[in-house]
Amino acid sequence: MKPRYFLAAFSAIVLFSLSFALGQNKSEVKSTNMPKGFRGDFLTELNDVEQKILDLARAMPAEEYSWRPMEDVRSVSEVYMHIGGANYLLPTFVGIKAPMEMKPDMEKTVTDKTKVIEFLKQSFDHIRAAVMNTSDADLDKPAKFFGQETTVRGIFFKAANHMHEHLGQSIAYARMNKVVPPWTAAEQAQAKKDSKK
Repeated sequence: MKPRYFLAAFSAIVLFSLSFALGQNKSEVKSTNMPKGFRGDFLTELNDVEQKILDLARAMPAEEYSWRPMEDVRSVSEVYMHIGGANYLLPTFVGIKAPMEMKPDMEKTVTDKTKVIEFLKQSFDHIRAAVMNTSDADLDKPAKFFGQETTVRGIFFKAANHMHEHLGQSIAYARMNKVVPPWTAAEQAQAKKDSKK
């Protein structure tokens, strides 16, 4: 099997497992003043995916941030910068400007682990604020996504899908570098502890 097909198949398995796990392991971070309805549901999922992505980014050794499974795909740092960049880009489709200049080459030029993680954290804060500052009435307003007709709600769906897609990719990258996702490691440690009781 060619490496790119192996990676795609591995990522698909991870994404399937992740979709099941997400329903069972909700993060409790930043849950105060949660709105009801779609925005509350979105923010609950955002908290969960943010925690997992940041946990993985911290768990990956700095020397592996330049690692890529093959020449023509993103490296570890590029994937994280891509996630962060999208968290700034996607709200612009509903009229919410990024608070900073987004340079096209940031994926390739920002590679330091500390800077990548800080960029990620700020990007999650930005998209969280974007959703919090959008009213329920605005969710059904029309929007365009690269020429396609959608709604404000549709853009936020795309943002959520994008984060989860690249979380799955990041899990695959971690596993290929013998890094166990921290939440899995915690569950395994707890199961081992429980079995000794």
